[in-house]
Amino acid sequence: MSTALEFLLESSVPDRVPICALFGDDDYLKREVLLKIRQGKAADYFTGRETEWRDVRDALTTISLFGDAAETVVVEDADTFVTEYRDKLEDWVASPQGNRTLVLEVKKWPKTTRLAKATAKAGQAFDCGLPSDNKGGKLSKFTTSAKKWLTARASQVHQTKLDRNACERLFDLLPTSLGLLDQEVAKLALLTDSGKKIDVGLVEANVGDVRTRQTWDMIDAMADGRAAEAMRQLDRLLSAGEAPIALLGQVAYTLRKFATASRLVEQTEAAGGRPSLQQIAGKAGFWKKEDAVRQLKQISRPRASQLAAWLLEVDLAMKGHNSTPPRQRLELERLIVRLSRDAAPARSSAR
Repeated sequence: MSTALEFLLESSVPDRVPICALFGDDDYLKREVLLKIRQGKAADYFTGRETEWRDVRDALTTISLFGDAAETVVVEDADTFVTEYRDKLEDWVASPQGNRTLVLEVKKWPKTTRLAKATAKAGQAFDCGLPSDNKGGKLSKFTTSAKKWLTARASQVHQTKLDRNACERLFDLLPTSLGLLDQEVAKLALLTDSGKKIDVGLVEANVGDVRTRQTWDMIDAMADGRAAEAMRQLDRLLSAGEAPIALLGQVAYTLRKFATASRLVEQTEAAGGRPSLQQIAGKAGFWKKEDAVRQLKQISRPRASQLAAWLLEVDLAMKGHNSTPPRQRLELERLIVRLSRDAAPARSSAR
């Protein structure tokens, strides 16, 4: 058993094992660990409360004639699934068939159970939770590993260098939420010139505990269709000195995920499948999948399919004919209105 961060910091490619357990309450860590386990290969997904063991076993043992079968079988929200089929899971771990990996995403994984002990011998279990206290230096160790991970992620994913002092400052200003920290680095990467690093000055100019929370509150209100609340948050942020063009970077980072989710739904249906919005949300990069599903339904497919084009329009306008701060604000307000609950999809494409 190891922590998710320890696994993510390993440079080596993980060996394929018959079973992995991802336990804890941080969905972002679970998603990142799963991505590393999959190594870019396809995966079959099941929802624990809605599936039976026979379906999972079939996915693990069926051989594709064309060699394109998924190498990973994932059971999400699997606590009740594990409880109901514990004996079958124990038998399967003792004598696995094929070379596919079964991944169980659970909240709790007591290490004293027979299944947990068998998994420790035959597979892997990753703690994807955040320490609740500092007993034995747990919190300090986690924070040290988190800083190493964030620095590596800035380089590998966001193609920028995160200065050591800037990294320290991010952890001072923000709560220890890896998803939030990653989103802030993504936003800062957009504000750097090509090849330059994120330094402490850039962090202090663009990241603040209260303003950061307000920004994400505004984005949540936009996605929920609560236009009046999103407008209020936008006004507060601009009054506090936030630049509209900087806010657009953060807004676009989230809305592009909804555009990706819409595209994945269409691709799944075109292939004759029945899309699971929970699974689609995870593939699109959301780590709060239940919230993302609710917001995706509110946005609706007609609008979600237009998000990429809308964001490009706003970006070009802010850098062109509407480049003054008041006009840039107007572009953000128009985007908020387009996503509001009162904007019918049939009318949402009208400017």
